[in-house]
Amino acid sequence: MGEWLQLSFVQNALAACVLASLLCGIVGTYVVANRMAYLAGGVAHAAYGGVGLAFFFKIPPMVGILGFTWAAAMIMGALSLRERHRSDTVISVLWAFGMAFGVLLVDLTPGYGADLMSYLFGSILTVSRPSLAAMGLLTLGVLLCTTLFQKELVAVSYDEHFARVRGLPVTAFYLTLIGTIALTVVVLVRVVGLILVIALLTIAPYIAEKHSRSLQGMMFRAVLYNIVFGMIGLGLSIALNVTSGAAIICVASVGYFVSLALGALKQKRRHEPRHV
Repeated sequence: MGEWLQLSFVQNALAACVLASLLCGIVGTYVVANRMAYLAGGVAHAAYGGVGLAFFFKIPPMVGILGFTWAAAMIMGALSLRERHRSDTVISVLWAFGMAFGVLLVDLTPGYGADLMSYLFGSILTVSRPSLAAMGLLTLGVLLCTTLFQKELVAVSYDEHFARVRGLPVTAFYLTLIGTIALTVVVLVRVVGLILVIALLTIAPYIAEKHSRSLQGMMFRAVLYNIVFGMIGLGLSIALNVTSGAAIICVASVGYFVSLALGALKQKRRHEPRHV
């Protein structure tokens, strides 16, 4: 394994894995706390429209994905706020439209020959230094945003009514949170792809929630779990020559089921009668 670590593409992949773990641990905590997994999934899948835009208009993929994802996220957020009781329908429509729009643009792109699988399922081993730098900048932006507005985001997450009574602009912070989800999706495109991004955003935070008493503790554990899942999955993908994103998610999923089993076992022992 030491020889592998000397290779630049492996070093880039490890750096991308750490950045993704940091982002997913923090943003994913807000996603789980706010029960926004479905919305996050909608944003992730709608982002495929940005892939189509990028190749159709010959612009950098990161630019196309970022622009389209941000716009789709803001529209989903605004419409779901207005139609709370039908938010799942609104998200489903935009989710489907984004993917269909991307597919049509890809079909209409003359001489198109790029690998779509890397956008759908990730390709962390092909992350370049420029892509890594872009990921770093986006990660810094998300961390800055969540740090500056941490108290407000926590207030909106756990007691929206109380936040409104205190005079906080709940709508603005709700859209800010959705915007951070959009940025996180863009960062994760090269790591696990658009199809699997929702799993990386929710599995580790969900496990962490069961063992944490505070939001900060939940974030710390979620970041730690993501790093462990990412490193093991990356190692397996190199050793077995399989798709890295799928390997990472499979490892995370195993971690999730192990957590459920341990939790059930712990609860069973707690309710067992004690013999003197």
